[in-house]
Amino acid sequence: MLFAAGLGTRLQPLTNHKPKALVEINGKTLLQRSLENMKAQGISEVVINVHHFSDLLIDFLIRHKYFGMNIHISDESDGLLDTGGGVLKAKPLFKPGDPILIVNVDVLTNLSFQEVLRFHQQEKALATLVVRRRDTSRYLLFNAKQQLTGWQNTETGANKISRPEDFSQSTPYAFSGIHIIEAELLEMIEEQGKFSIIDLYLRLAKTEVVKGFVDEKSVWMDLGKFEQMPEAEQLTKSLDNDSTQDS
Repeated sequence: MLFAAGLGTRLQPLTNHKPKALVEINGKTLLQRSLENMKAQGISEVVINVHHFSDLLIDFLIRHKYFGMNIHISDESDGLLDTGGGVLKAKPLFKPGDPILIVNVDVLTNLSFQEVLRFHQQEKALATLVVRRRDTSRYLLFNAKQQLTGWQNTETGANKISRPEDFSQSTPYAFSGIHIIEAELLEMIEEQGKFSIIDLYLRLAKTEVVKGFVDEKSVWMDLGKFEQMPEAEQLTKSLDNDSTQDS
């Protein structure tokens, strides 16, 4: 699933007249980059949620013949549902039994999704969250076995604790906007309407296996702000060069 429904307000003025997913970097939209990366890694079926200028996004997919992929649209035009609500709304579009890779459309990376899937399956996890060591104000905490134990905001001092016995000894990591869930997790969702998938993970982590995959090798960037565009252009040039050499 590709999260593409956000308003992209921090990327204004680039998102004044189009969705964040259609912001271009070095001649390719974020949407195209995400889909081509997934396709190159063997993914052929994708659910995309839409909201902001959804008609433009759908028109773009039609013009590009859906990039030769089987793409399903989860329409949130009536109202944004946040990450958790977005996954719940898209539930009928997922194949029963298959693990689900979830990626934010504004994430630029060369991370091997297959490597994350192998870890996820080896750990017999209900959900696996890709995390990194980087500075932020909001952290996910994991114990020595990489089990999710809680969340903290270092600016406000707020905590959300899933496993009190491990929380104080846990290591903080920043979430990368990439995760894998088992289809059975969809049946465990009690929340309704608009809600964060991180809050869902924190609830489930009290009793279920929710793991962190620590990504220390890949190129990664979350294009969140307009001021980051020059950095994103440099990074995608490197990724594009690597892709050309690999092919």
